[in-house]
Amino acid sequence: MQHNAVKALTMGAMLMALALVAGCESEPESQSPVRFEGSIFGTFYQITVADTLDQNAQEALEDGFLDELERVDEAMSTYRDDSDLVAFNQAPLDEWQSLPPPLIKVMSISQQISRQSDGAFDVTIGGLVNLWSFGPEARPESVPGEGELSARLEQVGFDALEVDTDGSRARRSRDVFVDLSAVAKGYATDRVAAYLDEQGIDNYLVNLGGDLTTSGYRDPDEQMPWRIGIEKPRSSGQSAQYIIPLSGLSAATSGDYRNYFEQDGQRFSHTIDPRTGRPISHSLASVTVVHPSNARADAWATAMTVLGGEEGMALAQALDLKVLMLVRDEDSWQSLASPAFADFIGADFMADHNIKVAGDTSAETQG
Repeated sequence: MQHNAVKALTMGAMLMALALVAGCESEPESQSPVRFEGSIFGTFYQITVADTLDQNAQEALEDGFLDELERVDEAMSTYRDDSDLVAFNQAPLDEWQSLPPPLIKVMSISQQISRQSDGAFDVTIGGLVNLWSFGPEARPESVPGEGELSARLEQVGFDALEVDTDGSRARRSRDVFVDLSAVAKGYATDRVAAYLDEQGIDNYLVNLGGDLTTSGYRDPDEQMPWRIGIEKPRSSGQSAQYIIPLSGLSAATSGDYRNYFEQDGQRFSHTIDPRTGRPISHSLASVTVVHPSNARADAWATAMTVLGGEEGMALAQALDLKVLMLVRDEDSWQSLASPAFADFIGADFMADHNIKVAGDTSAETQG
């Protein structure tokens, strides 16, 4: 089943699911574990179930979660003309538009994180994303002119989007282009997990384009947790800097080292700061956020990437978020964890991998 869809802006960095499992189509009899995989939202999905399933159960489960993904796509894609979000972006200004509850929920989450991040996360950034060649307008990969950049920046601002959750409606007060790419993929991951829960599946790993959520164990008998790999922040190749256990939680990573373009010897990141209208240019290479909600992990990873190491980590500490940052240090990088992440992962892991806790001055450089 192939889809053109909600393409995430946070695909510059990824989390890797570490599991060796059988494919769901390989044998007709009951199996465990089972992996379903394919293409969705311009990226991939890999869903691993460690419960024992027969062939009929596998097929029904796959049909069910693909329906969930299709509903998210129909609501939130900026790459299909018939989506609810495209219709909302084309609706008259200052007029309330009735929207499906999933779209309202994602908009509400986005607005909350926009307020908490003081505008570092902003779903009204779509016009700027398109201008910088990372959206559905597919403009030439070149630096926009100052006049055009200023014009679009004047429109951007999460205050231009009003969401009425009780009435399941929203409206725009300025001609902003609402783009939910930095949160919709995380929401879709949550929806697949919720569907699996509803079907009585106890042990699973959902990997949607590098956004991960887990339940139970990869080996229920041995109670072995799922393991995920956090990528090294390098533009070539894919290898894990850290492998961490994860059970009953979600994780999302954002980074600037894969999706970018170059002009006149200067590299322009795919991550746009909605406060300046320009790609980020600081030394923060990637951010991983662990959270019960993948939608929130996804959005916070983007917000932290925009804020940068110092400002982002200060906010992570203030909000007690589980955050791991990889910060460039010339040709290598340093690893910095929020206290909440350090408590989550454990002192032994922190010591074994020389990860610095925010506020601690002792650290070693990672190469």
